[in-house]
Amino acid sequence: MIATIRTAHCLTKTVSHLNDAVKHFQLVLDQCPAGHPDQAAALTNLAWARLEGYIRHVFRDIDSIASLFRIALELRPQGHPDNPLSIYHLLKALIWSYDKKNFTPIIQECAQLSCKLLPLCPEGTYLHSIAAGANGVDYVICECNNLPKDASDEGIHLRRVILELCPLGNAYRPKALNKLAQVVEARFQQRGTIDDLAESIQHKREALSLCPEGHSERETYLNNLAYSLWFRFDHQGNSDDVNEAISLFEEALRLRPVGHEYRSALRTRFNQCSDVNDIIRSISLQREALTLRPPGNPYRDSTLNNLALALKIRHVKLDASGDLDEAINLHRDSLQLMPHGHPRRHQALYNLSSALHSRFTQTRKNEDIEEAIRLCQESLEALPSLHPDRYFSYMWLQEAHLSRFRVQRNSTDLSLAVENFRLASQHPTQGFPERIKEAINWTFAAESHSHSSALEAYKTFFELLDRHLATRYSIVARREAASAFRPARTFPVDAASCAMRLDNLRDAIELVEQGRGQQWSLASRLRSPLEDLESTNVNLAHKFSELSKRLSDAQSSAVNTDRVAADRAAIHYRRLQKRWGAVVAEIRNLEGFSRFLLPPSYDDLQASARHGPVIILIASQYSCSAIIVPTSGEPHHVRFLYMTLTHLEKLKNDFAREIRLASSMRPEETRKELQVLLRVVWDEIMLPIVIVLQRDLRVKSGSRIWLCPTATFTSIPLHAAHPFRTKADGRRELCLEDVYICSYTPTLSALIRSRQMMKKRATPSFVAIGQSLPGAGQGEALLAVDSELELVRKLVPTTVDPTTLSGNDATRAGALDALQRNTWVHLACHGKQDREQPYHSRFAMRDKPLTLLDIMEKDIPHAEFAFLSACHTAVGDEKTPDEAIHLAAALQFSGFKSVIGTLWVVDDAVAKHVVEAFYKNMVKDLRDGDVMDCKKAAWALNRATNTVKTKVPLEQRMVFVHIGV
Repeated sequence: MIATIRTAHCLTKTVSHLNDAVKHFQLVLDQCPAGHPDQAAALTNLAWARLEGYIRHVFRDIDSIASLFRIALELRPQGHPDNPLSIYHLLKALIWSYDKKNFTPIIQECAQLSCKLLPLCPEGTYLHSIAAGANGVDYVICECNNLPKDASDEGIHLRRVILELCPLGNAYRPKALNKLAQVVEARFQQRGTIDDLAESIQHKREALSLCPEGHSERETYLNNLAYSLWFRFDHQGNSDDVNEAISLFEEALRLRPVGHEYRSALRTRFNQCSDVNDIIRSISLQREALTLRPPGNPYRDSTLNNLALALKIRHVKLDASGDLDEAINLHRDSLQLMPHGHPRRHQALYNLSSALHSRFTQTRKNEDIEEAIRLCQESLEALPSLHPDRYFSYMWLQEAHLSRFRVQRNSTDLSLAVENFRLASQHPTQGFPERIKEAINWTFAAESHSHSSALEAYKTFFELLDRHLATRYSIVARREAASAFRPARTFPVDAASCAMRLDNLRDAIELVEQGRGQQWSLASRLRSPLEDLESTNVNLAHKFSELSKRLSDAQSSAVNTDRVAADRAAIHYRRLQKRWGAVVAEIRNLEGFSRFLLPPSYDDLQASARHGPVIILIASQYSCSAIIVPTSGEPHHVRFLYMTLTHLEKLKNDFAREIRLASSMRPEETRKELQVLLRVVWDEIMLPIVIVLQRDLRVKSGSRIWLCPTATFTSIPLHAAHPFRTKADGRRELCLEDVYICSYTPTLSALIRSRQMMKKRATPSFVAIGQSLPGAGQGEALLAVDSELELVRKLVPTTVDPTTLSGNDATRAGALDALQRNTWVHLACHGKQDREQPYHSRFAMRDKPLTLLDIMEKDIPHAEFAFLSACHTAVGDEKTPDEAIHLAAALQFSGFKSVIGTLWVVDDAVAKHVVEAFYKNMVKDLRDGDVMDCKKAAWALNRATNTVKTKVPLEQRMVFVHIGV
C-alpha cells in the first residue's frame, strides 16, 4: 500500500532532495498502471511533490500539476474516503495557478470545488482547518468578490456559488449577498424581468440586516437597498417602495459627514420627490460633490449628469433662464467622459437630447431639435433590442418629433412621433407605469391633433393598465395603482366618445366596458363559471379552478406591514399568476375558448340586453350621449343636443345641493327646485332615449330597461326623470317610471354574470339584519330599525324560513355569516360610503363595521336578493366614478343577483313606508308554497315608490334604486 503524502513537511527542504522525491514518486507511478488500486495515491504523491517544488520556484508548470490532481480526483469519486482530500489538493493547485495567471475560469472552478469540499469537512477536523482558511476557501471568496460585475447566466451562477460558501455567521456573507444582488439587478436592467429586481432587493435586505447600527458598512448597504427600492418604484409604481427608500436614504445621509464625496449624490435622489426648495438644496450639494470629484475621478461623469438634471428641474419649476444652458453644457461634459462602449453612454445621450428639446420649445432654434433627434437615434443604436432603457430613447425621440411638428407642421414628424409613442408604450421590458404614462400622452397628442391613432392609443392604455393592475396582489393595491394615473380617469368615456365619432358603436361599447369596472373585472376572473370548460377538458378546468383559488387566497391575505414578508408574498403571487396565465393560454388553445377571460366583444355584451335594452350613458369632455344596446341587432346612438359635460357637472352639483336642502324641509312641502332638476333630466336626457326605445326599437310600455351610467351620470338620479307637467287636456305627462321598469347595472358584464349565476338556485332562506345601536363612533341610534325588521319578517312568506339578526347578535362576524348562509337579505342599519378609501365603505354593526372589502372577499353563488335599507349604499367613488365601488356593487359581485341600494341619506322614519310597500308587492299574488322571485324586485320597487307618494317626500322615494336582474 502506498501512503498519500498529507503535508509538505514529509519532503526534505533541499532542492536536490525535492528532485529526488519527484523522481522516486514518478518511478512509483510508473509501477501503477491504469486500474492499479494505488494509482490515485501515486498520482497524488507525485503531484504534491511537484506542487511543493512550484511553491519553492523549482518547477514552473503548474498546469501539469493540476492535471495530475484532476486525474487522481477522477479515480476517487464521491463516496471514496479520500475524495475530500483529492478535492482539496486540486483546489490548492488551482489557487496557485490563479495567483500566477489571474485567469477567471480558474477561480470559477475553485469556487465550484469549494462548494463540494466544505460539506465534506466538518468543523473541528484538520482538513476543515486547512481548506477553509485564508489560503483556501476564504481566498476563493475574496478573489471572486473582486471579479468584475458579470450579469450573464454564468456570472450570476458564480455569485450564487459564492453565497453558498458564506453561510449565516460567515464574515463574507454581506459582501457576497451584495455582489449577487448587483448582478441580478444588472440582468434586470438588461432584460427587464421584475423577479430579478425583487431577488436583488431580498439579498440587499439581508445584507443590511447583517450590518447593525455601528457597523462600518451599514451606510453602504442602506444606500444600496434604497437605490434598488427607488428603481423598483420607477418600474412598478408602488408607493411603499419610494417611502421606504426615502427612509433609508435619510438614515444613510445621517451616517455621511459633511464633505463626504457621496453625500450630495445621495441627497439628489432623495430630493427628486420633494419640493422646489429641495431641488435648490440638491443643486448646492451637487456643486459641492463636483468639487470633490475633479477631472480624473471615476464618478465625475455621473455627478455632472446629476447636477444637469437638477438644474433642468429647477428651470421647469422656476423658469430660471440660465439653468437650461448650464444643464446642456454639463450634459455635454458628462458625455465627453463616456466613450463609445461605456455602459451609461446611452443615458447621457438621451439626457442631453431632452435638454436640447426643452431649449427648442423656447427658442425654436432648428439646430437644437435636429441634434436632439440625432442623439436619441444614436442612443437607440447603442442598446440591444430588449434593453429597458430603449423606452426612454423612444420617449424623448417622440417628444422631439412632436415638438418639431407643432412648430413646422410637417405631417411626417407627427407620424414619427406616433410611431415612437407606439414603440415606447409597447416596449416589453420597461415597467408598466412608464408605458402607461406614454400611452396616456399618446392619447392626448392624438386627440389634440385629430390623428387616426387615437383609438389605438386608448386600446393600448386599457391593455397596459389591465396587465399592470393584475400584478397587484391585493384589491386595495389595485385601486391605489389605478388612482395613480389621474389624467386618464376619464379615458373609458373618452375612448367611447372617440369610437362614436368614428361611427363605430360596437367599439365604443367594448371600450367603455373594458375601461370601466376594471377592479371588478380582475377580481371576477378568479370566479369564472366553468361548466362549459369542464365538459370540454375537466383537467384544465380543475387546474384553472385550483390556481384561481390560490390566487384569490393570496389576495385575501395580502395586507402585510412587514416589508420582507410583503416582498416574499409579491414574488409568490407573481409565480402563481404566471402559472395561472399559462393555464389560461392552454384553455384559449381549445376550440371554442379562444376569447376565454379576454375583454368581451359586442356579441358577448349584447347578452346583457336579453330581457330588455341596456342604455349606456357616456359623459365625456368630447361629447355627451347614450348608446342603446338592444336585445338583437346593432346598437343605437342617442345624441344629447344641448347637454355638455359642463352642463352635467352643474346638474350634478345642483342635485347635491337640493337634496341636502330637502332634508331640512317638512314632508308635506313641495320640492320645487328638485322637480325643476328632474324635469331637465327628463327633457334633455331620458326623453330622447325613450323616443328611440319606442319609435325605433318598439320597446313596449311597462317593459324593463337597464341604465349603465358613466362618469358624471353616476351622480344624477336618472331613474327619477319626470316632466312634472300637465297636458292641454289636464292629464299629467308620463314620467320614466310610468313608461318603463328601470334598473341599474354597474357594467354590462356584471348583469351577464348575475344572469348566468341564476342557473344555480338554492333552497330559499331569508334573514333580516338590523343594528339600531351601533358600536362607538359608528353613528347615532336608529329608533325605527327594530320595528322595520319586525315588519319585514311578518311580510315575507314562511316558505323562505325568515329569521332576524339584531342587537348584540348583529356583529360584524354575525352579519357576514348571515350573508353567507341566506339567499335573501334585508339589511337595516347605518351605511357609510368612504370617498377616500371606498373599500372601507361599511355597514355599522354592534362591535365593528362590516366593510365592502369583507363582503367582496366572500363568494356566495347561491345568494339572490339584498335590500339595503341604509344610507349611501349605491353611490360610487368620486376619484374613480366609473369603477362603481360601492356597497351594493360589492354584494352583487359576491353573488347577490338583485340588490336595492340607496344614493344618499335615508330617513329611517319614512323609509319603512317604502320597505312595507316593496315587500307587499313582492308577495302579491303568491300562492301557498310559492317563493319570491328576485327578478320581480325592480317592478316591486317601481310600484312601491308610486304607492307611497303621499307619505314619503320626493327625495326619499327616489333615493332607492334597483341594481341587477
